[in-house]
Amino acid sequence: MKKLNKISAGFLALVAFVGFNACSDDDNLIIASPQGGPQLLTPASGTALILDANNEQGVATTVVWDDADYDVQTAISYDVEIALGGTDFAAPISGGSTNERFISWTNLQLNEVAIAAGLSPFVAGDLDVRVRSSIGTQDAQAQVSGVLTLNVTPYTTSLPQIAVPGNHQGWDPATAPTLASSEFGASDYEGYIWLETEYKFVAPDDAGNFAWGNTDWGDDGSFSGVLTEDGESNVQATPGYYYLQVDTENLTYTASQYTNWGLIGSATPTGWDSDNDMTYDPATQTFSITIDLTADQIKFRANDGWDWNYGDDGADGSLNTGGADINVPEAGNYTVVLDLSNPRAYSYTLTLN
Repeated sequence: MKKLNKISAGFLALVAFVGFNACSDDDNLIIASPQGGPQLLTPASGTALILDANNEQGVATTVVWDDADYDVQTAISYDVEIALGGTDFAAPISGGSTNERFISWTNLQLNEVAIAAGLSPFVAGDLDVRVRSSIGTQDAQAQVSGVLTLNVTPYTTSLPQIAVPGNHQGWDPATAPTLASSEFGASDYEGYIWLETEYKFVAPDDAGNFAWGNTDWGDDGSFSGVLTEDGESNVQATPGYYYLQVDTENLTYTASQYTNWGLIGSATPTGWDSDNDMTYDPATQTFSITIDLTADQIKFRANDGWDWNYGDDGADGSLNTGGADINVPEAGNYTVVLDLSNPRAYSYTLTLN
């Protein structure tokens, strides 16, 4: 009987242990229930932020909140959501996830979100921010904070562009080469394009897409460099490589044909006396030449003359109109590539073979 009592006690202890653990698991699920969502603390709603393109990695703001309450000691995950102000988070954008009670955004990070949400560069607009808390995979346990509104002025480092569709590329604005303005808000556009016989100019829509139905310009019919939006004619050209300049405010354009590009300089076999002609590749939209060079100087010029030439003022691979002579680092056989396909970002490479 005494031995039986010991077994019974052990069995009861085992049952109690299993029962305790089962109850504990159930209790955890019951106890870990939402008691209160995260509370946003700073910054104050309505805070104005002017994002700085010159300090992209600097912190624009830090959002801080109180812990969500699940009435139990457990790890809590926080997902920050951002949306265009007044849209009731119909299309939320992720602002990051963390287990901390704060999140910081650099100027660059917040700018990318602001633009994606629909704010316009250099125009102040509202972004709504909220924090969603959860514990593990228990989606049903999610809690959402109140809404904080930030008044944000984003920026852009991309130059505004217009497209140049025509029979050089099938009259498709979406795939047409582009011209770039000198800065945001400016109406002057420029760029190099290979043209065939006819073309037009097309502005982007609010989302930055080029398509027929957007604002477009053609010649006013006088073919004297005057543009118009109404009753326009296709702009005319003879096949060749052109430098285009367009002013969409003053409604003017010029098309200078610079089809022939050459390499000239004391580093070339012909010195400064004559060009070494470069070959255009329509697939890469670049000019190139393979040539023996000495450790001296070169420049690029168009149409065998000095009216239009490029050098490199900063020795950084970017070209400047009428810029400084380019130094060849050492003698050898080089492949030289002239790339004028990126408007206002013209460049070159010297590759020793």
